[in-house]
Amino acid sequence: MINPLPTVALALCSSMENRTSVLVLIFVITSLISAVGFSILDLGCSPLRDLDFDGHLDFDNTHLAAADFGNRLTAHPRAVLYPTSVSDIATLVKSAYRCDSLSELTIAARGHAHSLNGQAQAENGIVIAMESLKGVIDVKNHGPLYVDVNGGDLWIDVLHATLKEGLAPKSWTDYLYLTVGGTLSNAGISGQAFRHGPQINNVYQLEVVTGKGDVLNCSKDKNSELFHAVLGGLGQFGIITKARIALEPAPQMVRWIRVLYSDFKVFTTDQEYLISRPIGDLTFDYIEGFVIVNNEGLLSNWRSSFFSPQNPVKMKNLNTKGRVLYCLEMAMNYMNNKTVDEDVTSLLSSLHFLPGSVFTTDVSYLDFLDRVHTSELKLRSKGLWDVPHPWLNLLVPGSKIQEFDARVFKDILRNTSSGPILIYPMNSNTWDKRMSTVIPEENIFYLVGLLRSSPPSATGNNSLEYLMDQNNRILNFCNNAGIGAKQYLPHYTIKSEWKNHFGTKWYRFVDLKETYDPHAILVPGQRIFSRTPTASSLS
Repeated sequence: MINPLPTVALALCSSMENRTSVLVLIFVITSLISAVGFSILDLGCSPLRDLDFDGHLDFDNTHLAAADFGNRLTAHPRAVLYPTSVSDIATLVKSAYRCDSLSELTIAARGHAHSLNGQAQAENGIVIAMESLKGVIDVKNHGPLYVDVNGGDLWIDVLHATLKEGLAPKSWTDYLYLTVGGTLSNAGISGQAFRHGPQINNVYQLEVVTGKGDVLNCSKDKNSELFHAVLGGLGQFGIITKARIALEPAPQMVRWIRVLYSDFKVFTTDQEYLISRPIGDLTFDYIEGFVIVNNEGLLSNWRSSFFSPQNPVKMKNLNTKGRVLYCLEMAMNYMNNKTVDEDVTSLLSSLHFLPGSVFTTDVSYLDFLDRVHTSELKLRSKGLWDVPHPWLNLLVPGSKIQEFDARVFKDILRNTSSGPILIYPMNSNTWDKRMSTVIPEENIFYLVGLLRSSPPSATGNNSLEYLMDQNNRILNFCNNAGIGAKQYLPHYTIKSEWKNHFGTKWYRFVDLKETYDPHAILVPGQRIFSRTPTASSLS
């Protein structure tokens, strides 16, 4: 750090004689400063406990921010900041950036803590409880349709606010009790992504606190480098404090449909047919799917309650015992039912599912989007929500999905029934390649999500150790077979793995880190960069 004392002192001297004396004094003082590790710039830095916040810094209840949804890793922060203004966050980050006395401090923004591997943790650092940063959700319902939200707002609250105006965001996640800033730092995907792209592709503007403590507004036209870096940037370049999200008119109802397949090739062909229909042609508004590795998992699975109790007899009559099944899940939005029956029948007639396996129901648009929360409440009532979640999410190139099925679904996972296994395709042309998120370099790729859980009482094939070993076997297969899969919500522990993950984007990623968070203060739980007083070791 540059010591300004010589310059200041010399400026105060009016004669050569005085300058000689002062130079000797400066030499002595500078030597002492160097010996004790004290910087004069720290004179303007307050201890953490004395920083002035609109909210408050809690040093006593740090255990509340020590774990996450993954429930496998624990890291206790030094304190938790509960901000009530953006300036609270800027003050904290700027202090960590400027003050030598805080040169080892790291900071992690924590939303609804739905991370899986400690990404939102900061061992002996500061965790920012982003849900404290809430304000008015401002909906603009004329001209360009959008909503201004805070980074700590939950998507369920955004949905309620926009529905009051007859509007809704275009792209979603399956689970709505996540913060806006959290999903935009990753991508945010669900069954609408094939058409609208991920949530990060539906953002007009952001407010960001960088790793230097600067508060910057950015968009495609203003500070565009930061805008594209932060979206999908894993929190590495800044903390999202506000966002302007694109809206569209909201439907009232949803026709929710599931059909079954026993042939994987037929299943994926139908999925890709539906997501590849030309713009303007009739198709569904939501397309997902999941794998059923055994029938018992079908009826007990928390994501499969759709099948029961309405159609339990029908399921048994399908005679699918012992076979891996694939469920294609679709939804069509509508305002009234004048044409929905005809449209759904027309689309289903072009598909090749198992005869007699059509399951349909009509629900409100709100209930459809909030469908996972219903299952969450059931699991919470049984004590099965706050348990370890060894989830693994992969983006698999379309050209490799058949090989993936043969080795993973039909082999590695054949004896497992510990949670949903999602699989659905997306179009790469709906993703903005300037953003930080990494996807396979093919026109169509698949999200494969192993959303498994392991209660403490689980043993054998459902134990945490067994499921983690399965995840490692899957990753090893992908690496050894050259599948070219990319982790979604990525987790790596060494830099070479991160370099491989980002591929050609890696050196750009490092450059952006040096620009916007040169001391690597933000999101230490990602384990990409190490905290340093200088930026020299980042590359």
